[in-house]
Parts: sequence; C-alpha cells; structure tokens
Amino acid sequence: MRLISALRAVVIAQLALAPALVFAQIETKKVSFPAGKTSTSISGTIKGRQTIDYTVSAKAGQEMTVSLNSKHTALYFNILPPGSQGEAIYNSSTDGNKYTGTLPSDGVYKIRVYLMSSAARRNESGNFGLAIGIVGDKVGDAKVAGTPYHATGQVSASLGTEKRGSKTADFGVIRKSDGSAELHLKIPGGLQQKINFKGGEWTCQGCQNIKYTKNAADEWTVTLNDYERYYIPDAVITGG
Repeated sequence: MRLISALRAVVIAQLALAPALVFAQIETKKVSFPAGKTSTSISGTIKGRQTIDYTVSAKAGQEMTVSLNSKHTALYFNILPPGSQGEAIYNSSTDGNKYTGTLPSDGVYKIRVYLMSSAARRNESGNFGLAIGIVGDKVGDAKVAGTPYHATGQVSASLGTEKRGSKTADFGVIRKSDGSAELHLKIPGGLQQKINFKGGEWTCQGCQNIKYTKNAADEWTVTLNDYERYYIPDAVITGG
C-alpha cells in the first residue's frame, strides 16, 4: 500500500508540472524589412508563458536598434546573439525598452519577447509594438579580420594616482559614417569599458562620471569614474 501511495504521489507531482511545460512555448518569426528600408514595425500579443523569438540576420559592425512599446508593465525583450543557448547581450527588464548597439558577430539574432514569470503564472496577456532596425556599415575603412573593428591597438592608461602610461589598454574602434565612434577599451587583467564619441563629446553607458579634455597635440584624456584615465589620440577616432 505504501508503494502504491508513493507512486500515486509521483504521478500527481508530474501532472502538476505538465501545465508549465505546455505553456513554456517559444514561437519563432522571421523579420523581413520592406524593400529599400532598414527598419520595420511589428505588433503582437503574448499570453501567459508564451514567448516569441523575432529573428533577424545581421553582420558584425552593423548597428541594431530595438524599441518595445506596451502598456503591460511586465512585458520585456531580450536580445540573443548567434549561437546563444539563452544568454542575452541585452535584457530590457534591467536596461530599458530601447536598445541601440553595434553587433559583435555575423549571424541570426533573436529578439525574444516575453512576460515576466509573475505575470505569466497568472496567465495575463499583453499587446505590444516592436520596432527593429539594422543600419549597414557605410564607413569606407576596412575591418580588422575576424572583428567588427576598423582598427585595434593600444593606448596609454592609468588608474587612481598612477602616472600617465603606467598601464596600457587594448582598444578596438568602430567608426561611423557621421564621424562618431564606439571605442572598446580593456586594461589586460582588469577593467573593460565601452565609450562613445559624437560631436566632440564622450559618453559612457554605465559609468557614474566621465570627464574629458583635448590637448594641443590632438590627444584626448578621458577619465571615467574619477579613477580610470585613457589617453586617446584623435586619429584613433578619425582614422587619420
């Protein structure tokens, strides 16, 4: 009798899990842009544990924009790079429902739209609008083989009270057709940063503070968080 009771408990437990498996479905939809256009708008509805993957092919160095609009406050999207098993390069539940970024590799990207688990468990539904754009690289510079960068190299760096040049930072720069640039910096064994240059100004997403000056030799000193300093020749940005 005890064995029968134990088996009955296992069956009941499995049945209790079944609805979760049924509703955890992912629907895939391929995104196509109208002829001559680099963007498109999509509208849809999701309910409960339903998830929709919008797939779009892109190349390294292209710029992707994604914007989600919904009145449902628990409706979000993730961006999954080619080959991802669930790891996202962007999560709108923490970073906001508007994304602009330079893509790191060639392949098919997934824009995954979903409801947060609390709303999904209540089987809620939400309408949404999704705007997706891919801007091709119009810069004349050739790319460094196997990378999205127009140039790579090293610049002088320092931390805290260290003297200039006490460290070096590896860089990769993506130059845009409007004269702006995206610069990826890494001090070996330490910090990594992404900073952007446009119209004579530097910005840094995620930094608490950024300061910058340019000297007579056309070199920028960019200070992040009152701690990291990078010394960036203007030629890194312009390619001159």
